[in-house]
Amino acid sequence: MKRRILVIGIGAGNPDYVTIQAVDALNRVNVFFIPDKGIEKDGLARVRREICERFIRDQSYRTVAFEVPRRRPAAEDYGTAVADWHDAVEGVYQQLLMEELEEDECGAFLVWGDPTLYDSTLRILDRLQAKGGFELEYDVIPGITSIQALAARHKVTLNRIGQSIAITTGRKLAEGFPNNADSVVVMLDGEGAFAGLDGDLDIWWGAYVGTPDEILVSGKLREVVGDIERIHKQAREQNGWIMDTYLLKQPD
Repeated sequence: MKRRILVIGIGAGNPDYVTIQAVDALNRVNVFFIPDKGIEKDGLARVRREICERFIRDQSYRTVAFEVPRRRPAAEDYGTAVADWHDAVEGVYQQLLMEELEEDECGAFLVWGDPTLYDSTLRILDRLQAKGGFELEYDVIPGITSIQALAARHKVTLNRIGQSIAITTGRKLAEGFPNNADSVVVMLDGEGAFAGLDGDLDIWWGAYVGTPDEILVSGKLREVVGDIERIHKQAREQNGWIMDTYLLKQPD
């Protein structure tokens, strides 16, 4: 029996970021698999449901909530921790597809931002395809990333003319500003790696970009680093979670 899945990018938090292609895809789905990441991230599930209610014409679809396995701390061996986590998520996905999706139905995962950028859904589905046991077919619908939304909200271009840009994580940035890039976009930085960089860098920082809770800060790093650290801590404590992204550029 073949399972059909759509992996739909739903943008960076604002329902207006959902593309026409994504709306068309939403209206082909019978079952939406909604991740449950705990009460502190209940807002992420709520936005997914609001998008379905807003854009789907026939409300006969159903949603299936599932608990996302937690990844163990990876202070020493990050690769092994991620691999173990993927094993656990793969088992959850397999159970969902086998038990909650009928042969003539279409299922969907709604991915924050874009499914191809720092998200593991495609990797997990590829693993299930390779594993066998049932036939799996999936398509990917792109979405507006937090990177695009951040640049738009700050009214700044990501790169300078003729210069390169890197997209990285806080873990990698902690090793130093890349020596082969003029501009750097940083995602998944829970530890504030920017604080250890050259204060002459320009930074454009945003949290909850595109949502009613959006926070934007920009300026010379040395002048705003304290503000960003303070706001980051307060927002996390207030909301129980935070999703932030920032752009760094070498000074002119």
